[in-house]
Amino acid sequence: MKRGRKSKFQVYKENSIIKKWIAGIYVRLSVEDRNDKEESNSVSNQKQLLNEFIKNNSEIQIYDYYIDDGYSGTNSNRPDFQRLLNDVKNEKINTIIVKDLSRLGRNFIEVGNYIEQIFPFLNVRFIAVNEDIDSYLKPETVENINVSLKNLINESYSKDLSKKIKTAFETKRKNGEFVGSFAPYGYKKDEKNHNHLIIDEESAKVVKKIFDLAIEGNAVKSITHILNDKRIINPLQYKRKKQNKKCGHTIKEKVKEEIKKCWETRSVLQILNNQVYCGDLIQGKTTYSSYKNHKKIYKEKDEWIIIKNTHEAIIDRETFNKVQEILKSRKRGKRQYDKEEKSIFAGYLKCADCKMSMNKSSYKLKNGIKKNSYYCSTYKTRSKKLCTEHYIKEELLKESVLETIKLQINLCIEIDKVIQEIKQNNSSKAEKEKIQKQIEKQERELLKRKVLKKSVYEDWKLGKINQKDYQEYVQIYNIETTEIQNKLQRLKEQQKELSKDINNNWIKSYVKYKNINEITSEIMESLIDTIYVYENNKISIKFKYEDEFKKTLDLLKEKTIKKIHNN
Repeated sequence: MKRGRKSKFQVYKENSIIKKWIAGIYVRLSVEDRNDKEESNSVSNQKQLLNEFIKNNSEIQIYDYYIDDGYSGTNSNRPDFQRLLNDVKNEKINTIIVKDLSRLGRNFIEVGNYIEQIFPFLNVRFIAVNEDIDSYLKPETVENINVSLKNLINESYSKDLSKKIKTAFETKRKNGEFVGSFAPYGYKKDEKNHNHLIIDEESAKVVKKIFDLAIEGNAVKSITHILNDKRIINPLQYKRKKQNKKCGHTIKEKVKEEIKKCWETRSVLQILNNQVYCGDLIQGKTTYSSYKNHKKIYKEKDEWIIIKNTHEAIIDRETFNKVQEILKSRKRGKRQYDKEEKSIFAGYLKCADCKMSMNKSSYKLKNGIKKNSYYCSTYKTRSKKLCTEHYIKEELLKESVLETIKLQINLCIEIDKVIQEIKQNNSSKAEKEKIQKQIEKQERELLKRKVLKKSVYEDWKLGKINQKDYQEYVQIYNIETTEIQNKLQRLKEQQKELSKDINNNWIKSYVKYKNINEITSEIMESLIDTIYVYENNKISIKFKYEDEFKKTLDLLKEKTIKKIHNN
């Protein structure tokens, strides 16, 4: 709601303006609140309190409820809080109601900024029910130092609570209790004690199979292919299956959905390296920089908390240690390539069929020259049954991409020439001024007819003319008014057409590379969105500015048709 214009939240009644209060009810419950067992802060209790407040304030209407359940108040990166702000900006609501300031957030500076700066700028009424804060009826409550003090207390409370929870988790880890949100693949949480792991028979069979295949001499990539060929779903999909979460898809996305269920080599490797399958708990690998910043920081190995024999093992220690030796020996014997520069195609190549990324493969010829080629990552690392090779050599890829880019640049240059011709042939400034004068003339004629109609009405009422003459005059003026309005509409359409300009700024991004002879990272970043690789060395390129390209062509077509029609 910008200042200086009539708000849609204003209604007129008996020559006075009445403010309409359309409210967003914001409710927040964090994990810390649950652990602290504050029943008053539960979602249902917050809603009940706020609904009672609305009942006693009939001038406020509820637009929607915005609920962030399980989100910390230390930052504003909460889905429903962001939705609330978007609805404010889109003028769907002009009132925000919370139980208390701590529900809005626990960051002293951020909450203060919203209450004192952002909400007033957006003309938003802010109400905190328990603290009797109302920025519209009681503006002094927002400016009161108590508000700042409460925000500071809330932030201090959040900091202290975070520290207590962190200490509690640390104690549980040292006692050999599992504190993760989800049990590792192969295990499930004990229903009688959620801090204890028990074997999940179905997924544990897969874990045993993975270790057996490794002992038999299968490489990690081979194990991955075997799992995928047998259509064994990966740990993430298995978890969703157990939680009854459907992964819906359309027929068009069916192949891609199959790939989502596939194992990756890193998932297999994580299982083979995970000591949890010996019956040990390894926890505390990561921490956070502060209670406000939830970015993970990885600890050194000597800082991990390792407690042995906390649960039943799936893999015996002898087998586990033997697999570790096999993995180490393969790592030592792995062929080492010289460190190479990042490929200019990194992040741009996708398989045209499964839409997954392409993997680079390097090899050397007998003369020592190094060559690169690309394969579909699904085919290469997941399963040969889910997609095909899509093999292409890098030198052929570079050649094809370069030629396609050149064609696109030449097309853009031709389009730019057409645009320049249209601009040169457009009506002069004098013609635009001429049309503007005609518009003003017709608007004066329109106003003149309104005055005449009013005048003839007064003459009839004063008895200067009879009713029949009055009706005839009115009929004439109405016909003339319609004709003037039609002329006015045509003139405004002409004016709009003359003013319509073709935005060709995006073309400059292409034209500046008109003399290229090789592909560079700069060109890729400037012009390319995605390169799709098909079988038989075929590619297609999705260029940047496709929407602008289409709009420009549509506008050129429209102008050409109108030019032919006018001629």
